[in-house]
Amino acid sequence: MVRFLCAASMLALAACGAGEQAAAPVTWGVTEFIGPSHFHGLHGLAVEEDGTILAGSVVGQAIYAVNPATGEVTERMGPPNGMADDIAFGPNGEMAWTGYLTGKVFIQPKAGQEGGGEPKMISSGLPGSNSLAFTKEGRLYFTQVFLGDALYEADPAGVAPPRLIRKDLGGFNGFEVGPDGMLYGPLWFKNAIVKIDPATGADTVVADGFQTPAAANFGPDGNLYAIDTKTGEVKRIDIRTKAVTVIATLAPALDNLAIAKDGTIYVSNMADATIYEVKPDTGAVRTIVSGPLATPTDLVITDGPEGEKLHVADVFTYRVIDTATKAITDPLRMYRDETENQLGIGAGKSKILITSWAAGMVQVVDRASGAAAIHHGFTAPTDAIELADGRLIALEAAAGNIRPVTDAEAPGEPLVVGLNFPVAMVEAADGKLWVTETSGALAQVDLATGTITRVLEGLSGPEGVDVDASGKVYLAEAGAGRVIAFDPKDGSKTVLAEGLKMGLPAAEGTLPAYTTSGVAVSKKDGSVYVASDITNVIYRLTPSSDPATR
Repeated sequence: MVRFLCAASMLALAACGAGEQAAAPVTWGVTEFIGPSHFHGLHGLAVEEDGTILAGSVVGQAIYAVNPATGEVTERMGPPNGMADDIAFGPNGEMAWTGYLTGKVFIQPKAGQEGGGEPKMISSGLPGSNSLAFTKEGRLYFTQVFLGDALYEADPAGVAPPRLIRKDLGGFNGFEVGPDGMLYGPLWFKNAIVKIDPATGADTVVADGFQTPAAANFGPDGNLYAIDTKTGEVKRIDIRTKAVTVIATLAPALDNLAIAKDGTIYVSNMADATIYEVKPDTGAVRTIVSGPLATPTDLVITDGPEGEKLHVADVFTYRVIDTATKAITDPLRMYRDETENQLGIGAGKSKILITSWAAGMVQVVDRASGAAAIHHGFTAPTDAIELADGRLIALEAAAGNIRPVTDAEAPGEPLVVGLNFPVAMVEAADGKLWVTETSGALAQVDLATGTITRVLEGLSGPEGVDVDASGKVYLAEAGAGRVIAFDPKDGSKTVLAEGLKMGLPAAEGTLPAYTTSGVAVSKKDGSVYVASDITNVIYRLTPSSDPATR
């Protein structure tokens, strides 16, 4: 458990006369309210010769080694080259992986071989580089999915450019080379498992009836095993008879699978930072490692008849945490529900607003009914809120604008222009907005006039922001690992807590505020909740004037 205690005000002591009793300064205790989790979402899996599981994370830009018996996790390769949407081993022990966001493919010769231990980039410029597999002879195939749609053959030496085999397959995701030399895997957008001839790109359906197939691998028994990310099902496909059998059902948002030499199936779940073990003969399921959160980013608090709730944008899931009981629910989960990567979140009297700069999306959720509507066309939106007067607005980081969110097909004309990579915003009681900017500023914005006033400058990576009942502004300085409070009444600035783990390094080509370090203030007891995108913890900062807590 992490604990920090910081004096919130010492000025009162200096102002007191010799015979006066000084008021006890407010101090802040910091605890880990929820978390931690090992991974920032999980994607590609592979099994080493000794049985160690390698797991890739795109958001975390890392490859992890996992002991399947104990669940112990260590980082094998960190940012930036560790970004891995899929991992594969070649016939000589070389390892290859795909950098999904960066559009790169890497290969690392086995230690002891020429160039062993050093990763080498063998492909670049193909955003959405996703899945890959080696043949027994060492040929390497990879695909683009989501940010592209194509199948390529890569030169493992990195000399020749990738050879395009076919475009517009329908999302050929986690695939494997079969014993016949064909490529077997799912067509994500066509709901089927297919085999593809790597010479021609021609495909043949092997099995259908999937809702969203995500990956397929051969087991030592000769059967093909596949996962459905929408339903959470793990299925066995008999290649000879085409019979399909469900052997286990897991939580939705599955991403990949890998099969050990003894036939044990390992499955990754991106939303729950989980690796499952599935026994193919019995369907028995064991959780090897898991976490309550994937990558918590932005936060907002609501209160009502149902109690105080902390709403969390958790990259792959919109979560709601009861602050009294710590119970967690997930109203929207990627691939189970219609939603996209949740990277920002705001709220108002009747609406929750979720933003995804990666998808250009603002999703409006009705607090009473749970009905959700998606609005596209925004330029890297990082936050959205419902104003006191009921209007909905979104913050566009790349454009530096604030735009209305309406039911129109395209976003409305900007209400405010000229912000410098804004990250988060909150409405104050007077109707003005407080907005953090990556440039290092806290700005006050007048929506009526479009005027921007930078009240604080020289901050280190300010991100999440909120106000308390008195109008005091709380914000996370992610670059400094601290939370500060700013009082606009007298201009004072106070450090509440330092040494917090925030500020995940941004992936190449993404926003500087890659994953927002969110802040939310309880109007009930003054507690301040802060998201860590490093350890996947939500901190709780609790005010106290008791000298025993100092």
